[in-house]
Amino acid sequence: MANEKKVALITGANRGIGLETARQLGQKGITVVVAARTLASAEETASKLKAEGIDAFPVKLEVTSDQDRKAAVKTIGDKFGKLDILINNAGVGSQTDMFALTVSETTEEELQTVFGTNLFAVVAVTREFLPLLKKSDAGRIVNLSSVLGSLTLHADPNSPIAAVKSLAYDASKSALNAFTIHLAAELKDTKIKVNSAHPGWVKTDMGTDKAPMEIVDGAKTSVELALLPQDGPNGRFIHLGQELPW
Repeated sequence: MANEKKVALITGANRGIGLETARQLGQKGITVVVAARTLASAEETASKLKAEGIDAFPVKLEVTSDQDRKAAVKTIGDKFGKLDILINNAGVGSQTDMFALTVSETTEEELQTVFGTNLFAVVAVTREFLPLLKKSDAGRIVNLSSVLGSLTLHADPNSPIAAVKSLAYDASKSALNAFTIHLAAELKDTKIKVNSAHPGWVKTDMGTDKAPMEIVDGAKTSVELALLPQDGPNGRFIHLGQELPW
């Protein structure tokens, strides 16, 4: 039966870590629903993956759009009847040069824009897809966070990230981590696990060529958390198998 095959939805799957996550999951025999802001981009991505022998299905999903979210849920529900894996991969970086503004100069527009995608949209997407995830035998939710969301490390003047403080981005990821903890607690008696992933500093459009990690490695944490066994972690912050401090 087609329903026995795992189905994964990856937001922002048309490039970077999202595309590579879809590829790696698809290589493991999972049907990947590749979501992008435009249907044309999603279809192009699905075609690219299909050419590699991957079972890919395109869907238009601008995560900040309520209309898109509801339409995507209906499309996936009608076609697959369930969702096994939700990877909240879509996100935005600082809207200005990370070092151009001081904390106190951060504008409301920057905060609204970054939080709108990195937190509010993730909460909304997850809320819409939760009924389909509850139909899975082993639902998994992966929220793409960042080590820059770690309050513990930011508070330590000797930590590697101490000098990298971009309020809107960092705070949006801290808040996303709070969402992970809260949702994992809510779902602790279900078959669904919720975790935050730090992919690493990766050579993407956001990470730039200065980043030390390749995209293929940046996707590994998301894939690992998407395929956790029943006794795997829940409500944790993970990078390549290692737990990070909140």
